[in-house]
Amino acid sequence: MARTFWVIGCVFGFLGVAAGAFGAHALRGHLSPDLLAVFETAARYQMYHALALLFASRTAARGGGRAAGWLFAGGITVFSGSLYLLALTGIRWLGAITPIGGLALLAGWLMLARAGWTRDAVRDPDR
Repeated sequence: MARTFWVIGCVFGFLGVAAGAFGAHALRGHLSPDLLAVFETAARYQMYHALALLFASRTAARGGGRAAGWLFAGGITVFSGSLYLLALTGIRWLGAITPIGGLALLAGWLMLARAGWTRDAVRDPDR
């Protein structure tokens, strides 16, 4: 599972950089400032949570973090994906599913904390 989350995190990171560059260079002038801000939010949150997936990978390698990894992967897909689609298509109802992805991201952080707290998933240098 650790390798899976590591690879998924790297792919999401790669795509987040590509999306950010695409938004900054190709979409400026084609989208309204409001929709461009939506696109940039999607790329920013994708990058934050791609890094979180790397943390989940390291935690999963030590016996915890599976739930966190899947919640981050699903949350990125739903949260950022719905915002990308909203920005590119202008279909407003897509914004209604964005909070589902946000809840998955929040739950991912809670599960990552739980994994670190309840298992020897995070090494304590003072031990």
